[in-house]
Amino acid sequence: MLILGGTVVDAAGARRADLRVGGDGRIAEVYEAGPSEPAAGGGGGETAGDGPSFGRPRPGEAVYDATGKLVVPGGVDAHTHLEMPVGAIRVSDDFFTGTRAAALGGTTTVVDYVPVRRGEDPLEAASAWKAVAAKAAVDWGLHLTFPEAVEERTVETAVSAGITSFKLYLAYPDRLQIDDAAVLRLMRYARRHGALVNLHCENGGGIAELQREALSEGRTGVAAHAATRPAVLEAEAVTRAAALAEVADAPIFVVHLSSADALVAALAARSRGADLHAETCPQYLYLESSRVEGRDGMDFVCSPPLRGPRDREALWEGLAAGEISTVGTDHCPFWRADRRAGTRRREEGAADFTEVPGGLPGVETRMALVHEGVALGRLSLEDWVRTCAEMPARIFGLFPRKGSLMVGSDADLVIWDRARRQSLSASKLHMATDHSPYEEVTVTGWPELVLSRGRVVVEDGEFLGEPGWGEYLARAPYGR
Repeated sequence: MLILGGTVVDAAGARRADLRVGGDGRIAEVYEAGPSEPAAGGGGGETAGDGPSFGRPRPGEAVYDATGKLVVPGGVDAHTHLEMPVGAIRVSDDFFTGTRAAALGGTTTVVDYVPVRRGEDPLEAASAWKAVAAKAAVDWGLHLTFPEAVEERTVETAVSAGITSFKLYLAYPDRLQIDDAAVLRLMRYARRHGALVNLHCENGGGIAELQREALSEGRTGVAAHAATRPAVLEAEAVTRAAALAEVADAPIFVVHLSSADALVAALAARSRGADLHAETCPQYLYLESSRVEGRDGMDFVCSPPLRGPRDREALWEGLAAGEISTVGTDHCPFWRADRRAGTRRREEGAADFTEVPGGLPGVETRMALVHEGVALGRLSLEDWVRTCAEMPARIFGLFPRKGSLMVGSDADLVIWDRARRQSLSASKLHMATDHSPYEEVTVTGWPELVLSRGRVVVEDGEFLGEPGWGEYLARAPYGR
């Protein structure tokens, strides 16, 4: 395919360029407009005047006119939870429905978290999860969760299999949280083997005590969920995680940063020299804690919880300044009936806020919601592509295969129509859920064409892919 006339936006900036997709599913040539400019990225040195065929269709080649549109790398969502069991219920999107929705929204790569129970072999869990993920419609990688201490050989084996990041929880003491000694030890293993430690940063012990107090006082409604997870306990956990990382001389990635206080803590650690990246999510950029107080409050429960206007503003500013590296989704949708039944699936409904499953849908809407920040003047086009595609690929060992439009990169690309209006109501989307956090929102900007490894998987809002098209991505070690 030859894509003509679009404005290409990637790590090299925004410019008018034509792209040729090769038969191997990779970007074969990139030509920037100009009377004598060579092809960008080593495209053979051809120019507008003397190139034998560049910029002109070859026999049998499809041509797509992208005039007036953006041409961007397919989005990389490095934080999804597909098919994950949560107590007696399960996340509503499986690997096909979730990745189909991702593609329709312009995301062509997901990195999913392997759920691991205490007492379970993490490597066996990862092997089983690969089989579950085989029906994905776009390419996928895996993070591995460690809910308890593991031997160094487990980290080494995971990295050799291309799982080069693992997640530790500083919250949920009943099932996921590990102690600081184990965190430090695992960080040292990570440094030695080129892995990246991803951390859920909330103070689990403090939250457990606040929850106990709330329940003893009869505060059982979902509003107590946010009240028992204050921002100061998120900030404390970021500070503690960063301190341990400094001792271990290890890189860390703070997932779903939600508050101004936590951002301040992350920046303080970085100023001391910590190798720390942070991610935020669209829900923290757009939604506020008052949502859990409404009639449908259960549908807005997530952890960390939604915050206030000050936090939203700080996160937008942090994205624009490059202080927050990526936007992921923490995609974790549920059917309304399952939310209300709770993690113990009670016929009478969840007994209290601690039984309400936490998580929001977002894999289909992420690219559009962050692009809306460009329309609002909060971000540049380059910021949008950097946070939604380039930096997730760089941090998680996928660049330049993913998140890039360089010659040789996979032809995962999106023709983005900045004028196209799209409702974010659940009825107008494709994620397997019957509610949307953005039910009344209409964005301006949506994919017109989406390619995955050179194959058209979405055209004009219609999904043209298939289950199993996605390939497993063995990722490179951190920083290599």
